[in-house]
Amino acid sequence: MSVERIDVRGPRFGAVLSTVVLAAVLISGSGWLLALQALVFAVGAAAGVQRSPYAWLFRTAVRPRLSAPTDFEDPAPPRFAQSVGLFFALVGLVGYFAGPQWLGLAATGCALAAAFLNAAFGYCLGCEMYLVLRRTVG
Repeated sequence: MSVERIDVRGPRFGAVLSTVVLAAVLISGSGWLLALQALVFAVGAAAGVQRSPYAWLFRTAVRPRLSAPTDFEDPAPPRFAQSVGLFFALVGLVGYFAGPQWLGLAATGCALAAAFLNAAFGYCLGCEMYLVLRRTVG
């Protein structure tokens, strides 16, 4: 586990933005918009969720207006969740740009469902997958 802890509100804020972007992808059918979301997922997966563009926006525009954080979490599970989101976004990009179209819609829909669960209910599906894998692998 990582020593660094992150404000739990940051990843949830990112999930809200991801939900909006992924819904816009489904409505518009824009593979390019999905590519931008994939880039956000890639930065979060590679550099850590606390270094993603959405985390920067949270730190600079939102967190200063909130009370001091009271709940913190290990950044590893949200980082893994970003990797899962990236996987679905990449599969979606294949569907949107190379076909079949339904693959892009289905993969985007899966990513949207996971992001919405986190945004609306604070349930991070990718984080739960991480914890199950950690318990299974050891």
